[in-house]
Amino acid sequence: MSEISLHGGDPSVLRRLNAAATLRALRGGGEPTLSELARLVGLSRPTTEGVIGELTGRGLVAEVAPRSGSGLGRPARRYRFRAEAGYALGLDIDAHSVQIFLADLNGQVIGSHRAGLDVGWEPPERLAAVRAAIKTCLSATGIDRSALWAVAAGTPGVVTAEGTVAFCTVVPGWQGLNLGRELGRSFACPVYVENDANLATMAERWRGVAEDTDDVICVLAGLHTGVGAVIGGRLHRGRWGAAGEIGMLPELGLRDTTAALTGVPTGSVRGAEDAAAEAVLTAAQHDDPEAVALVERLAARMSRGIAAMALAIDPEMIVVGGALTRAGDRLIDELRRQVRPLCLSPLRIEASTLGDEAVGVGAVRLALDRIDENLFRVD
Repeated sequence: MSEISLHGGDPSVLRRLNAAATLRALRGGGEPTLSELARLVGLSRPTTEGVIGELTGRGLVAEVAPRSGSGLGRPARRYRFRAEAGYALGLDIDAHSVQIFLADLNGQVIGSHRAGLDVGWEPPERLAAVRAAIKTCLSATGIDRSALWAVAAGTPGVVTAEGTVAFCTVVPGWQGLNLGRELGRSFACPVYVENDANLATMAERWRGVAEDTDDVICVLAGLHTGVGAVIGGRLHRGRWGAAGEIGMLPELGLRDTTAALTGVPTGSVRGAEDAAAEAVLTAAQHDDPEAVALVERLAARMSRGIAAMALAIDPEMIVVGGALTRAGDRLIDELRRQVRPLCLSPLRIEASTLGDEAVGVGAVRLALDRIDENLFRVD
């Protein structure tokens, strides 16, 4: 970035532009000197010094202690971005559990916590348990909730831009709940809510097997199978937040996937579906003929919905994660075999490398994205 003349311009806007450029350079890592930073950003040394003073006053930049053994004379002053200036909290809330991740402004996770939830709880009981789990996580890390700059939560169902769960069949009483507002009662910072499969897709592109892949579909295979999509490097939500919800069509084979594998009815005793599914998948990993046949049948059933998404979006990669992949790659291997012949383009189908952390990690990424929008805004 070249330094801009203030003649005829708004000095406050130019200061913000210079501050944003300097902050981005420091955010990239390292501990540059003032002169190195000025060259990197393309500003004069006096301007850079003024910007550093402003960012230091805002708590975003700190001077680094002089390096030992740096030679004769006074060592050059060095600066770093203060990732500990604020924190992002990511939540994954479903029928059976809540998982929490706390990260600094560089996305480094410094604490996590998981707590069980009763599938039969109504929203007030579920929310109380979520708040208690958040308190436990913050206490364990020694971070006060006033240090949180943004909170994001992932949950099953269609979520509006305002944080209302418009449609959900997985979590009792969730449909119609303004989850963003309810969670927001506990925080002074903004709270965002997003569909779980959408967040898993963001996580896989950020730190998973689809890192830096611009066109990717993420399939969360579980009780019901959700699908999220990143197109051109951006999460695709659709007009009403329902993009990817093709599992609503029974003909596409993505509804009641756990029940289809095991025969255990959806809505059975808590955990019965997951336990039965894990038993079948584990047996299939050990080449049990009956279990292998069940997995092949489920893959054939799911392949229609997954191929429909692939044909609509033409992604570079499909990532498969969720509860039905935790016992090994047998289901993923079968999906590779049965989905690819239905598609018209070369297609990679990969197992998630984030496992059951994908939704929570994606929630952290969403919170950080919203923090960055404010951190680097110049209007």
